[in-house]
Amino acid sequence: ELRHQASPWQRNLGYPLAMLGLLALTGISVLIVCFHVLELLLDDAAMPRGIQDASLGQVSFSIFGSFGAALQVVLIFYLMLSSVVGFYSSPLFTRLLPERQDTPLTKIIGNCVSLLVLSSALPVFSRTLGITRFDLLGDFGRFNWLGNFYIVFLYNMGFAGLTTLCLVKRVSWAVQAELIRAFGEDR
Repeated sequence: ELRHQASPWQRNLGYPLAMLGLLALTGISVLIVCFHVLELLLDDAAMPRGIQDASLGQVSFSIFGSFGAALQVVLIFYLMLSSVVGFYSSPLFTRLLPERQDTPLTKIIGNCVSLLVLSSALPVFSRTLGITRFDLLGDFGRFNWLGNFYIVFLYNMGFAGLTTLCLVKRVSWAVQAELIRAFGEDR
C-alpha cells in the first residue's frame, strides 16, 4: 500500500537511490572484511586485541584519515541497523515486534533486553570484522577468543561469504524477475 501511495519521484528516484546506497554500503563492508582477512593472513597485528599505547586524538584509526573515520562511523551505523532489521525479521523473533498502542509490558521488556544485547555486541562485532580498530572506550581486547586466529578468521570468512551470498541472491533474483516480466514470460 505504501509503495502505491508513494509519489512518482519517490518511486522512480528515491527507492532506486536507497537500494544503490544499501548495495554500496554492503559492498564496502564486504571489501573491508576481505582486506581484513588478508591482513589476518599476512600480519599478526591485525588481530582485534586491545590498543596498548594509542591515546585518542594522537593516532588515526583509519588509513584514509578523516574520510576513513567517517566511513567507519557510517558502516557501524549501517551494521547496527541491519542487525536490528535482521533480528526482527528472523522467524524466532517476529512475535517480539511491538504493535502500535497494543504492546504488553513483557514484550517491551523483551525488546529492551534484545536491543541492549545487540548494542553491547556491536563494538566487538565491528572490531572483530576489522571495520574499526577503535576500542570504543571499552577494553574489548581482554576477551581471550579475540586472540584466537582461527575463530576470528572463520568469523570474518563467514561474514564475507554469507553477506556476498545474500547480496548475489537478492540482486540476481530481482534482476531475473524483472527480465522475465519485461519479456512477458510471466504469463
